Amino acid sequence: MAVRGFTLLEILIAMAIFTMIGLASYSVLTTTTDSNSISKQRIAKLEALQRAMLYMERDILQAVPRAVRIAGEANGKVISGGRDQIESEADGLALVRTGWQNPLLMLPRSTLQAVGYRLQEGQLQRLYTLRPDNVIGAEPKVVVLLDDVQDFSVQFLIDSEDNNNRTLDWQDDYIGSVLPRAIAVEIDSLDFGLIRREFLLASEGGNPNAPD
Repeated sequence: MAVRGFTLLEILIAMAIFTMIGLASYSVLTTTTDSNSISKQRIAKLEALQRAMLYMERDILQAVPRAVRIAGEANGKVISGGRDQIESEADGLALVRTGWQNPLLMLPRSTLQAVGYRLQEGQLQRLYTLRPDNVIGAEPKVVVLLDDVQDFSVQFLIDSEDNNNRTLDWQDDYIGSVLPRAIAVEIDSLDFGLIRREFLLASEGGNPNAPD
């Protein structure tokens, strides 16, 4: 009994079917890989945002009325924020915060830390120094917290008097020897849109020249 083989047409049809299956499988695999890569990028950006907010929350809530020397000169100002601060392309913020861990004072630095926030080249940056009062010419250390930031703004909740009535008002710029009641920050990000956080400061007033 003769065995019947496959015709050329049948072989071509089979090859076409297997090619279509291979292309479909490759398309599914590529889509899955791209989706996984996009998910990892979004998770990384979300983690960066959460880390930036944690930095800000910790620094602002631990702000203390401690004046720093600028270029070796005392100025009595414990906080500064708004336009044209610390070379920011938008708003800037500079203050001194406590709570910088130094177990048993083993490290050659204070438990106070001068910190600042600014926007440069689309990056939200955190600046800090090892000591509140640095030697002349010392440059702060810079950490990039977020990329693709379009704008960064700061507002301050300040006591004001109008016709002998004390009120609380938000203002855009503030340089003073007393801490404000609260600080609000707004970040305009390409990835997350406009984000606003408001922080109520625990300590107000105080001696701006308090020792470390």
